[in-house]
Amino acid sequence: MNYKAVEFYDADTEKQEILVAYLAEAGFEMFEETADGLKAFIGEGNYDEVKLEEEVISKFPDISYSVSQIQQQNWNELWEKNFEPMQIGDVYIRAPFHESRPGVKHELIIEPKMSFGTGHHATTSLMILEMLKTDFHGKTVLDMGCGTSLLAILASKMGAKSILAIDIDDWAVENSIENCARNNVHNVEAIKGDASALKEKHFDIILANINRNVLLEDMPAYANVLPAGGQILFSGFYESDMEVIQNSAAANGFQFLNSDAMNQWAVMRFSKMGD
Repeated sequence: MNYKAVEFYDADTEKQEILVAYLAEAGFEMFEETADGLKAFIGEGNYDEVKLEEEVISKFPDISYSVSQIQQQNWNELWEKNFEPMQIGDVYIRAPFHESRPGVKHELIIEPKMSFGTGHHATTSLMILEMLKTDFHGKTVLDMGCGTSLLAILASKMGAKSILAIDIDDWAVENSIENCARNNVHNVEAIKGDASALKEKHFDIILANINRNVLLEDMPAYANVLPAGGQILFSGFYESDMEVIQNSAAANGFQFLNSDAMNQWAVMRFSKMGD
């Protein structure tokens, strides 16, 4: 799959924060600060110029923008130029061309290619920090909207029994399989699909770092596959969305446990209540 890169000019820091919020609602998946403003990336199949104009551009009359296409073969050059290794708690995330870090508890080697999820986005960092507080030993896990399968791989390294990684993107599934092999992880099954693929399945823990609208739409499906006492970690939305997430979760039988936030993004943990 190819991607569209939309570059916005003359957007100061305050405008960028608001712009990112609108772009995330419109389906954009990754953002990069530039010398002139902000660059946002979205799958070519999800790009809708009319929607972009109506839902985003119309709210920022002083900001100009340009659109370009990124071919698959150009993606590695793009992320290699910008991807620096990082450490989140006991987790060290690097690309294959970075040096290993001795003594770290969990080292994850991720080559994202056309997939998203390297730990650099606040929501991924929040999920990792929350995962480090979670007991995965012997648990069955779902990584919904897996991207690179960074979270699935971490769950495996933290002792999970088996992990199902699901994404709607062919490239993400292929990349997930490669990353699992790269990390010597053999208990992750990566498949293409959405919440409809969850029928007849059951999980002890669900990791869902997607976006607000998808989480709200899929909440009943998550409730159906999580037993009483099972836990679910939600991220991919803003602090301002926490109330609507919590209300939907409560309506589907989830009990709120805790939350955290970073750069206005949020993570929330829930437990499935008994009948």
